[in-house]
Amino acid sequence: MKSKKMIIATMVFGMAVTGSAGVYAGTSMEKISAFLNHSIGFTVNGSAYTPVDNKGNTLSPITYRDTTYLPVRALADVLKVPVNYNAATHQVVIGTGTNTGSTSNLEAIEYNAAQKQAILTAFGGFQGFETAYAPIQMVKGDAFQKVVASDDGVSFLFDHMRVVISPRDYSTGYDSQEVQLSNGTKAKWYSPSADNLMLGFSLDNRTVTISSPDKALNKAQIEKVAISVAKLIQ
Repeated sequence: MKSKKMIIATMVFGMAVTGSAGVYAGTSMEKISAFLNHSIGFTVNGSAYTPVDNKGNTLSPITYRDTTYLPVRALADVLKVPVNYNAATHQVVIGTGTNTGSTSNLEAIEYNAAQKQAILTAFGGFQGFETAYAPIQMVKGDAFQKVVASDDGVSFLFDHMRVVISPRDYSTGYDSQEVQLSNGTKAKWYSPSADNLMLGFSLDNRTVTISSPDKALNKAQIEKVAISVAKLIQ
């Protein structure tokens, strides 16, 4: 893990945040002349690797004044090291340290009557699985959008988070890293794809899977949300 941190520390976050240049233009950004270095290849854990962005476009290192800068988001994902950007403090957050990965910005989710009914209806379609469960905390600034029932389970969709409650364990067949949540629950982190980090754990007769598709939540926040999932109080 130490070697991973050393590698990540040499990267530039500016190559990883899509659209950020427009946000900061005219403030603290400085225009430079640099070169995309297409001659550099990558090998990760003995295998050839091509970094891509969240749209599948190939990324190349940038060379500037004899220093080469790598695409941090892509390499952090393949090395399974979480990386986020805190726009409020203008800080790159690497890993799950408590200084920048704070969970204190969580708030209770208040489902209204219509939303509660939609949740009950979604669970009611499953025989032997009718009891409704739901997350009761989210990161401040996030918002619950809707609940969706599928053949596999019930999905809670937020602006920055997805919580799936299902009879199925989606982690089967993937390498995983076990972790113990603060309430003693055993959970595991796994990645079905290079840019899709998920936390899964058992809760009564079901499996809960939580992810942040846009990577707005860090691991510490997701683990905090995880322990809030409980039976829905009607």
